[in-house]
Amino acid sequence: MKKLNKTLYSVLCLMICMCTLSGCIEEFEADIPSEDSNLLVVEGTIISSRENTFILTRTLPINSFGTPKMETKAILSVRGTDGSEYKAQSDYGKYTCMVGDLNPDEEYYLHIEVDGEIYESVPQKPMRTEKIAEVSGVQNTPESNIDILITPEAPIDSTKENYYSWTYDETWEVHPDYITDLFFDVENMRIIKKENQFPVCGWIDATSSTIMVGAGSNYQGQHIQRLKLYDIDRSNERMYYRYSGLIHQRAISKAEYEYELARRQASSEMGGLFTPQPSSLPTNIQCRTSKKNVIGFVGCSFNTGEYRFFLNYTDYSIYRQKIGSLAWIEDCSMEDCLRMVERGMYLCKYEDSMKSVTGKSRSAWAYGRQVDVRYRGAYTEMPSFWLLTKNVSY
Repeated sequence: MKKLNKTLYSVLCLMICMCTLSGCIEEFEADIPSEDSNLLVVEGTIISSRENTFILTRTLPINSFGTPKMETKAILSVRGTDGSEYKAQSDYGKYTCMVGDLNPDEEYYLHIEVDGEIYESVPQKPMRTEKIAEVSGVQNTPESNIDILITPEAPIDSTKENYYSWTYDETWEVHPDYITDLFFDVENMRIIKKENQFPVCGWIDATSSTIMVGAGSNYQGQHIQRLKLYDIDRSNERMYYRYSGLIHQRAISKAEYEYELARRQASSEMGGLFTPQPSSLPTNIQCRTSKKNVIGFVGCSFNTGEYRFFLNYTDYSIYRQKIGSLAWIEDCSMEDCLRMVERGMYLCKYEDSMKSVTGKSRSAWAYGRQVDVRYRGAYTEMPSFWLLTKNVSY
């Protein structure tokens, strides 16, 4: 009994200490300099012989929510130290300009005028990019995801450190859950045969929102081999039939590589006690007319490497999610059919083989998303590259 009382006394003391300590905790408020609010954010890359796109936004106040405010009143151009200039057209914070053939021996930079300030990126020579040698999809076990691995061609200069950035576009084939050749004619209150009322398949596009980077320093001869860019869940509809990815590769400087790493770290740790503020990220953009901070990094490329690859579901262990079931109506009448149509459903099956005996029939109905891939955001015109049977490096 004495031992039990002693234990209880210890627990009570611990609880009292915890309550006392909790009363000493005060809310921490970060001291954010006012000059670090409403900062200009610049996204984009100078690339030779193509339309360049730059996005300008403003940072939100600390602890605020919502989408960044687009900067719509800027004057933007790509300029060269040789006096060349390519002026951009504005479209609500999106600035596009057609850049001509860049001289590999000249330097180029981004020039921005907004709110009485002038911002410019550091002039730099356009970097050449190797082609992509191979992209493959690898599934290590039947239960694992499909890893997308990339191998660039041998570096142009293997005696120096090589850095790259990658983005990608996706296209995948989708099929409806159910196919039907039945149609309920509302005007005549009857069921008719109607073939090809819905597309048999479609395609969906997507663009990655993440910039991936890699360095050749850990590879022999600075030659990156089979680096994982991303993976696809084996239960994702992207892998149900046929999938295609278009990888964009660009050689970047060490400074841009470090910027992308710092930006990724800041994004993943945002809100942490020791997370650097966005204005402390490395940048090659400066405000020429004041000491205002700016966020972003503008690279300069002579060319990019692209690679289109295809993955077929038959080459992998794919897990298909269960499709939604049909809605069955027993002892179905024409009034029942009309009610289902008014609910936005489509007739898939109608069974009346026993109607002459029992006087009853039944029908099965599906929602538009189950029978028409366009409800899922798919388009039905086959992409021009879908007929390709082999991967292509551009």
